[in-house]
Amino acid sequence: MVRAVLFDLDGTLVDTAPDLGDALNAMLARRGLPVLPAQAIRGQASHGSQGLIRLAFGVAETDSGFAELRREFLDHYGAHLANRSTLFPGMADLLAVLEQRDIAWGVVTNKPARYTEPLLERLGLFARAACVVSGDTCSRAKPDPAPMRHACRRLGLVPEACLYVGDAERDIQAARAVAMPVLVALYGYISHADCPENWGGDGFIRQPGDLLDYPGLAP
Repeated sequence: MVRAVLFDLDGTLVDTAPDLGDALNAMLARRGLPVLPAQAIRGQASHGSQGLIRLAFGVAETDSGFAELRREFLDHYGAHLANRSTLFPGMADLLAVLEQRDIAWGVVTNKPARYTEPLLERLGLFARAACVVSGDTCSRAKPDPAPMRHACRRLGLVPEACLYVGDAERDIQAARAVAMPVLVALYGYISHADCPENWGGDGFIRQPGDLLDYPGLAP
């Protein structure tokens, strides 16, 4: 039986793409460049500031100028990180059902704590989460398994008693590395170039409520 469900944050638990997109488009507009459509941004939102800056400016992390662009992006995003971010449709009901069944839930994300924690606070989720593991909680982030192991220690559970849900290949890799069951959130930030059917997950969900059909979560 599943005793805890762990969620990736961006693109799985919370729809953060609107605020991430606003920060990116503000940078483009400031330079007199055309803004990007929401759908283009959503496909890269799970890849963090690196993926978004590469999308907008064609600049990779190793290129000169990247650090300055990233700093500008994060400053804007940090000041507006909960303006338009919301739980995905059906997620509030799912969390309520998990709590009613005494199934703990938490977050394991690559988002740094300085953004993760205020965002969850603003959404009224931080105090409800059994654990929150951010991208800088451990010395290495996903796909390294260290954050998953840390979450299990915080919960006092073995990985096999937890279920992870994510929308990026690194989520599946991190869960697989500790033998934790893992589902792919197809409603998340998956681009046309992604092949989630090849990631090796244990299944797919097309909306948050589908999670309740997982055998280990049966009432």
